[in-house]
Amino acid sequence: MSRRERTVDVLVVGAGPAGLAAAARLAAHGAGRVEAVEREEHPGGAPRHCPHRGFGPRHRPVGGASYACGLADAATAAGAVLRTSATVTDWAGPRTLDLTTPTGLERVTARAVVLATGARERPRSARLIPGTRPDGVLTTGELQQSVHRYRRRVGNRAVVVGSDPVALTAVRTLRMSGTHVVALVTDRAHGPLQSPRHRVPVVTGTTVAELTGHARLTGVRLLGPDGALRLVACDTVVLTGDWIPDHELARRGGVPLAPATRGPAVDTALRTERPGVFAAGNLLRGVEPAATAAAEGRHAATAVLRFLSGDTPWPDAGPPVLCEAPLLWITPNLVTADGRPPPHDRFLVRTAERLPRAVLVVEQDGRLLDRQPLPGTAVPGRAIGLRAGWLTEADRDGGAVRVSAMSDFRQP
Repeated sequence: MSRRERTVDVLVVGAGPAGLAAAARLAAHGAGRVEAVEREEHPGGAPRHCPHRGFGPRHRPVGGASYACGLADAATAAGAVLRTSATVTDWAGPRTLDLTTPTGLERVTARAVVLATGARERPRSARLIPGTRPDGVLTTGELQQSVHRYRRRVGNRAVVVGSDPVALTAVRTLRMSGTHVVALVTDRAHGPLQSPRHRVPVVTGTTVAELTGHARLTGVRLLGPDGALRLVACDTVVLTGDWIPDHELARRGGVPLAPATRGPAVDTALRTERPGVFAAGNLLRGVEPAATAAAEGRHAATAVLRFLSGDTPWPDAGPPVLCEAPLLWITPNLVTADGRPPPHDRFLVRTAERLPRAVLVVEQDGRLLDRQPLPGTAVPGRAIGLRAGWLTEADRDGGAVRVSAMSDFRQP
């Protein structure tokens, strides 16, 4: 079957918060023909399935669906073209992509490409949870679509597994649909911070050892910190968190991935190591709030505009920025020659452990670049902001920049 070949100035892959924000800024600032393609039927990404308020400006938060519609409307008002039910299947050149659309096959060549394909939760199979294969085992995304899109009640008694704030979103959604939440289970020492309105029994330091039931889930067997097993009766389990970047397209295009995040390695302008290809949003590392993804989309758009103007040559990849345990990852994660600041002049860092009274230490080749005390306790599931002032001290031709955390009492 023949492909219709077209050209655009900027092709944005993914129409979630990052992709829509990038498309809006690019179109508004004269980038030419800006096209955002989305494989779902509607633009907006994950917020479309989140009816709770908390999106948008802090002084006037809105529900997720309203927030998503606002981003889409802003992009189209600026002149960007949004195409839904359009799936990018592969690369046919450095900035040429093959698409499958409702009207047939296409091959689109762009002057610049912005990858904003987002993230997904690992399903039960990827988490290697033993037991039978009954109905009633869901991820948060599957739960949200079932309840908010198809108006289905997923079950009567549910267990939610996870410790990120998204676990509380699952609790709210279940209760909204009339499902009783038996427990929230986490393998960490602390569960997510709850509001009094949404209190739920939290079982900490515990993992799911087995799922029981045949046609339908009948229970989950939990392994506690003391090594004891106990069976909790339920007909639904929601597996939340454990996010992974939706990086298949980037990987197929030969875009190098950062080992810690499994998303594209990017510099502070959100440029990948592939000339003309940028990446933004939760594709970079898994999940962060929609506002963070949208801010990165706008930041990437600014870099795209500079690239299209021809004023900024594509830099060679500089030294990587790496984290040491208990820190998990950092984005952006490359230092390049022009030393431009990251979004909001901050790097994002996540930790695997609670870090009370911690100090972030930035070093390169044994040389101290910066030391930043944290204002409060850093906790898993929430990003830490690392100020970017140390970039002026980094050697672009030196070794890896390393970020570590230490408690106040261990400072040298």
